[in-house]
Amino acid sequence: MKRNVLLSLLCLFALTAVAQKWEPLFNGKNFNGWKKLNGTAEYKIVGNTIVGISRLKTPNTFLATEKEYGDFILEFEFKIDNGLNSGVQFRSLSEKDYNNGRVHGYQFEIDPAPRAWSGGIYDEARRGWLYPLTENPKARTAFKSNAWNTARIEAIGKSIRTWVNGIPCANLWDDKTLKGFIALQVHSIGKTEEEGKTVSWRSIRICTTDPAKYIKREKNGAPEVNVIPNSLSDREVKDGWKLLWDGTTTEGWRGAKLNSFPEKGWVIDGGILKVLKSGGGESTNGGDIVTTKKYKNFILKADFKITEGANSGIKYFVNPDMNKGEGSAIGCEFQILDDEKHPDAKLGVKGNRTLGSLYDLIAAPSDKPFRKNDFNTAMVIVRGNDVEHWLNNTKIVTYSRNNQMWNALVAYSKYKSWPDFGNAASGNILLQDHGDEVWFKNIKIKELE
Repeated sequence: MKRNVLLSLLCLFALTAVAQKWEPLFNGKNFNGWKKLNGTAEYKIVGNTIVGISRLKTPNTFLATEKEYGDFILEFEFKIDNGLNSGVQFRSLSEKDYNNGRVHGYQFEIDPAPRAWSGGIYDEARRGWLYPLTENPKARTAFKSNAWNTARIEAIGKSIRTWVNGIPCANLWDDKTLKGFIALQVHSIGKTEEEGKTVSWRSIRICTTDPAKYIKREKNGAPEVNVIPNSLSDREVKDGWKLLWDGTTTEGWRGAKLNSFPEKGWVIDGGILKVLKSGGGESTNGGDIVTTKKYKNFILKADFKITEGANSGIKYFVNPDMNKGEGSAIGCEFQILDDEKHPDAKLGVKGNRTLGSLYDLIAAPSDKPFRKNDFNTAMVIVRGNDVEHWLNNTKIVTYSRNNQMWNALVAYSKYKSWPDFGNAASGNILLQDHGDEVWFKNIKIKELE
């Protein structure tokens, strides 16, 4: 009986292997089906391998398929000289009305440098890094220097996943471009000693027939990053995430001291929720806004971008009825601040009013991973009395409340006059109007048990 079961399984695996249809992208003889774009670096055929050779005084050069591909599984082997950077474009485009035909789109990174981001996803000539391996540090050991490496890209609908040497690297959810060509990149160089370095590819094959049937199913794959603004991926929905702001309306929010959303001071502009500049006063224009629902245990994420010299904050455990007078509503605060330009960064105690700090209570480190001219992701995790602040996937503050140490900390802060500050079991979530323009998007929450 066991032998029959084993034979049946072997037959099933064999049929599955036969059923998957692979198409070679390189015939091993010539460049039929390929064209060179943008630069003048050289590509040559050596045996069954395509070799790209770096050249001075040329922009990035691409050897692109003439055919475009939508959903697919792409596999190939690659090898690169140290000191060179490269990649494989997919779902990429070259259009006359976009930077004079410059190649743009998704790129599977090939990176022998010490940062080791091979398998990460870069958006060439468009949005920049979508999935650096800071999102998945374990994958940085996948690439092997001075050796052939195997690569796999699965692009199925909005889901894009990558592997290097069988190790999951990137897991992206995006819909910017759903179809385009595949291209091999020779990166531009700026030093004479970099000229003549090579990057090589071989065994390039693609599956476009029912590729969704053959995706890898893993329990411990790469963490997912959703870059579609104000959306939830299928995985996020399955995992219990909900949008706290839908990207288009004010549903679920009201003024902290109002029964409705403020009529001024806040605008929704192209999927971004903006608090407007009004002179730097605390809650003097539109005022703070709070969720209509209270939350107890949760993971909260919000992308924010500051303007120069700006001050704002994300508060939680907020009781809007606690302060009906002037100033902001009261609650624990993930500080949002331009540390370089706003004077509040030098106030408080030992930096406890700087960006990412638990405002006026616990300082975030000075070397936190902040991108001043771009969106950053704030994350607050609450599990009972244990709380964490994260900035761009780095934990920067951790604390426990409802204990003697917490109460002593509050007693030496600006919150000392507010009864039992920070000890509430639940509360509203708040975005602060501090009179400076700050942008928010991708506000989502996962409630925990």
